[in-house]
Amino acid sequence: MATLQNVFQIVLLFFVLVTIHEWGHFYFAQRAGILVREFAIGFGPKLISFKRKETRYTLRLLPIGGFVRMAGEDPEIVQINPGQRIAVKLSGSQVTHIYVSDLEHRTSAVEGVVEEIDLERKLFVRLDVDGAVERYAIHPQAMLVNKETETQIAPWDRQFGSKTVGQRALSIFAGPLMNFILAFVLFVSVVFMIGVPTGRVMIQDAVAGSAAEKAGLQSGDIVISVNGEDLGSNRDRIRELVQNSANKPMDWVIERGGVQVTKQVTPVLDKDGVFRVGVTNTLETRPTRFVEGIVEGGKNLISASTLILDGFGKLATLQVKMDDLGGPVRIVEFTSEQASAGIPQYVSWTAIMSLYLGLFNLLPIPALDGSRLVFLGLEALRGKPIDPSRESMVHFVGFAMLMLLMIAVTYNDILRLING
Repeated sequence: MATLQNVFQIVLLFFVLVTIHEWGHFYFAQRAGILVREFAIGFGPKLISFKRKETRYTLRLLPIGGFVRMAGEDPEIVQINPGQRIAVKLSGSQVTHIYVSDLEHRTSAVEGVVEEIDLERKLFVRLDVDGAVERYAIHPQAMLVNKETETQIAPWDRQFGSKTVGQRALSIFAGPLMNFILAFVLFVSVVFMIGVPTGRVMIQDAVAGSAAEKAGLQSGDIVISVNGEDLGSNRDRIRELVQNSANKPMDWVIERGGVQVTKQVTPVLDKDGVFRVGVTNTLETRPTRFVEGIVEGGKNLISASTLILDGFGKLATLQVKMDDLGGPVRIVEFTSEQASAGIPQYVSWTAIMSLYLGLFNLLPIPALDGSRLVFLGLEALRGKPIDPSRESMVHFVGFAMLMLLMIAVTYNDILRLING
């Protein structure tokens, strides 16, 4: 049962992180008036697919990311040239469907030879229908049908490239932004879950049959001092004092129910040759106030961001070894461990992963959001866009390199598991 729960929590983590990221792209693209053709979670073959309004939503086989396909980013519509024979379906005076194949079956459509057509700006088609030339207006949401596959046309004002640099940059940056917002919300949630430390050490558990239990120590006791030394919030000092009191009674002053009492505990040698008393300790906490939760959540966000960026810096300067890198296998392994450790630990790990995904995507690596923002920055400086074919080639090469790196680290993870 626990294993099934871990599997569910692992899948949920990846699904939430990718969905919130892609939703950021999707929402701000739609706000800018861009036609979003597909909202996909995963890559590879489609598992689930349905269309709502103008967008097709798909769940794909490989859970290694996702994408939002915007009109104009890639050539996706069949080219129609003068002299080509097509058929059009009319609603009133406007073309709603354009058929480029299986014309003999389009009995309710007007068939003719294209003399002129514009699917982006003027939205019209002139057809030679049995010697008579007819001009038809094309509906802005007309469907182009090729072998039963329908693709909505994208007038220029619905394409990604037609929008201002600011609108395009926002639709790209919105993905990482959603990950940052999610991470902040989750960090704040963890603070409310575990409370605010009071600065005092609390016994979390006394092992059954241990020296601590025999001496009367209980879960929830606050440790005020050990052998006359005030502990404050120094949990690690207990371990040092225990090792220095081998087989000697120790005076523990604890607080229980607001009353301080002294207990004598004698450390015993365990099978590993280490002296122990048999307690696990933590820091006492109190309920979190609203402002405290926001502030502490923000501090945790900044602290985690600093650690992640430091790791990126070491990676860029080749200060890490191949064994230090982890791919999907190691992430799944560690996520399973965090899920088993309890809800607060799992939520905290989800926040870190969300933050990592957002920061990683902002790196200026081809195929990532950061690289696309760099190209938009260059466009703003030059006053004209980079050649789309060149930009696409850069992103393609970058994506291929990322896939090779993922394969390498995944192979390394598998070898590590095999070798124990």
